[in-house]
Amino acid sequence: MKHAIVLPQEDFILRPWQEGDEEALSKYANNYKIWINVRDHFPHPYTLKDAKLWVRIANADHSTINLAVEVEGKSVGGVGLVFKQDIYARSAEIGYWLGEPFWNRGIISRAVDMLSEYVFNHPDYDICRIYAGIFEYNAASGRVLEKAGFHLEARLEKNITKEGKTVDELIYARLKD
Repeated sequence: MKHAIVLPQEDFILRPWQEGDEEALSKYANNYKIWINVRDHFPHPYTLKDAKLWVRIANADHSTINLAVEVEGKSVGGVGLVFKQDIYARSAEIGYWLGEPFWNRGIISRAVDMLSEYVFNHPDYDICRIYAGIFEYNAASGRVLEKAGFHLEARLEKNITKEGKTVDELIYARLKD
């Protein structure tokens, strides 16, 4: 089910992570403002060693899609899907991040939309629902999802903990037309 996905736009490209991405990845991912809004398995500080490991493993798991967001020839962010299993087999969870210098350009909203459309319309994927869980304090991520056609589906009270603070998780979903 793995494909060499390349989705170009005028100002960015979504493509598989590749050797040579490590330096830019470690530069842009090493940001507290990003880390505070993602799961703890995303390292902080984000080192060159972390970037090398990610580039090596990002494309190895067939239950995921992990794509680099390339702007001006550099990998400055990422967007990915985890395909669920068992009774959840027609759902996928999306995650994303973007280097701070590239915020407020609409890049990540379009990347989330592009990947969602790709998976909904590709014959090898039988997905009818894509969802994301975000921290209640991350209004910017909520706007990203809404611009990409997602709607707020649920609030899970006191569901996630970051830096010792337990907060609500907001679940956004997008359904295949």
